[in-house]
Amino acid sequence: MKSILRVKKQRGMSLIEIMIALLLGAFLTGGVIQIFLSSSQTYRIQDALAGLQENGRFSMDFIARDMRMVDFWGCIKSAQIESKLKPNATYDGYTAGLAGINNDTAVNDILDGTDSFILRGAMASNVFLVSQPTTVAANIKVTSGSGLLDDDIVLLSDCRSGDIFQITNLNSGAAFDLAVHNTGGSMNASKKLEVGLEAPNNDIRYGTDAQIYKLAFITYSIQAGANGQPSLFKRINNADAEELVEGVEDMQILYGEDSDDDALANYYVDADTVVEWGRVVSVRISLLLQTLKDNIASKPLQYSYNGATPTATDRRLRRVYTTTIALRNRL
Repeated sequence: MKSILRVKKQRGMSLIEIMIALLLGAFLTGGVIQIFLSSSQTYRIQDALAGLQENGRFSMDFIARDMRMVDFWGCIKSAQIESKLKPNATYDGYTAGLAGINNDTAVNDILDGTDSFILRGAMASNVFLVSQPTTVAANIKVTSGSGLLDDDIVLLSDCRSGDIFQITNLNSGAAFDLAVHNTGGSMNASKKLEVGLEAPNNDIRYGTDAQIYKLAFITYSIQAGANGQPSLFKRINNADAEELVEGVEDMQILYGEDSDDDALANYYVDADTVVEWGRVVSVRISLLLQTLKDNIASKPLQYSYNGATPTATDRRLRRVYTTTIALRNRL
């Protein structure tokens, strides 16, 4: 009999082929994971830098807008104003439109070593007297829908002189708002409003060309925010400080003094060495911002700020934003 040889066909894969396939799969998987991790880290860095840039822009916009309003008192100068308030730590300094503190170390909420400053002036409005009051009247009629509130500190001015006083009660009406400014338990020392500082008893009363402005005494500082991050804070008058921008780690300020009355700064100094605050015509502000999230960098990074180059104690990214702002009302 003739023997018949039968060749069986191979089914499946050999062990060697499986091992090679697993090895190639591991290489491919590792490559995909590496690409994913690299893309994820790139995204985290770009997102953190975008947040830094946005916070830096917002911080500078807030400060610059208010800084440009320093010493705005309507159509008069601070020397033409008379305060009808009782002695008060906040409002007694209305004649000084700008003041600053260098490297604060006092017992307060401000982070030690950071600068702070206060801006003084009036907020623009479109509120006028609608009738001429008597000099001894405890109330004045002003434009309806004035937006004035009880306890507001305001300036009444007619471009010849001005009076600062507190509104003790504001009664709104269709024809006019009635702003009461009694003495007694209020901050007002006097309720007599009159024009002309040179002759206080001349009975010259404000007319319907007189305008009312709200006073704005604004303080900017660096404090610990609600989430524990150092933040830029803004305080208006005696209200609580409001957190504006997170991640603002430090603020350093130089003040440009005009020593020869040409409306240009001759030199820039810190708050401790300002000779005369009334001669400051520009301000140079430098902010140090940090990312809100840690572990962005692979290791703690060095950064340059305020003449020093320290190494961070965390792995956040940091950027410095600097601008110089002219004080328009002093030029």
